[in-house]
Amino acid sequence: MTATDLPAGPGNGDRGDPGENPETAGGTGEPADGRASGDDAVTPGPSAAGVVEALLLAAAEPLSVDRLRSLTSIDDGSELRAIIEGLRIEYERTGRAFQVEEVGGGFRILTRPEYAPWIANLRRRETEARLSPAAMETLAIIAYRQPILRADVEKVRGVDAGGALRTLLDRGLVKVVGRAEEPGAPMLYGTTRRFLEVFGLRSLKDLPKAESLNRPE
Repeated sequence: MTATDLPAGPGNGDRGDPGENPETAGGTGEPADGRASGDDAVTPGPSAAGVVEALLLAAAEPLSVDRLRSLTSIDDGSELRAIIEGLRIEYERTGRAFQVEEVGGGFRILTRPEYAPWIANLRRRETEARLSPAAMETLAIIAYRQPILRADVEKVRGVDAGGALRTLLDRGLVKVVGRAEEPGAPMLYGTTRRFLEVFGLRSLKDLPKAESLNRPE
C-alpha cells in the first residue's frame, strides 16, 4: 500500500471529521464490530496470594493476621494463614533464598539462615552500628527481668547503665513500660517488638535459658 492508498483522516491528507473514521460506526467512537473500546486490554487483577506476598515484602515490621485482614479484602483469618502457608511451601519447593517466618507477633519474609555469610558481607559497613558489649549486657538484663528499674539494672551490672540504656532506647529495642509504685515513681523498662524481630524470636518465651539473669521467684 502506498501513501495515496491511505484513507483520508487526521494525519493523512484531509483532516476530515473524526466521525468519518471507517473503523467506527456512525461517528460514535465505538469500533464497527460493536466491541466496547479497550475491552481487549483488560487484564485480571492480582491474586490474593500475590497481595499478601507484596505486603509481607514491603512491610517494615511483622504483619499479624489481624493487620493483614485490615489491609486486604480477606476477612477470614484461616484463609490468610492458608495463603501464608502456601507461600512458605512454594518458597521451600522452589529453593528460594527466603522464607516466611513468624516473629514478633506477625509474619515476615526473611532470608534463610544458610545465606547469612553473604548477608554479613553486605552489611560490613554497618559494623559500627552494632551494639557495644555494655549495651548487650544491659539489653540481656532487661529482657530477662522486665519490667525492671534502671537502678536494678545497675545493681546487676555493677556500673552506671545510663549510656547503654539511652542507646537501646534510640535503637527501639527497649521502651518505658510503666512506673514503679514507689517514691518518685521511677520508670520501668522492657523490650519492644523490634527486639523480637532483631533476634528472631516469636515471644519472650523463646529466649535462651539463663538462670543467672532470670528474675528470682
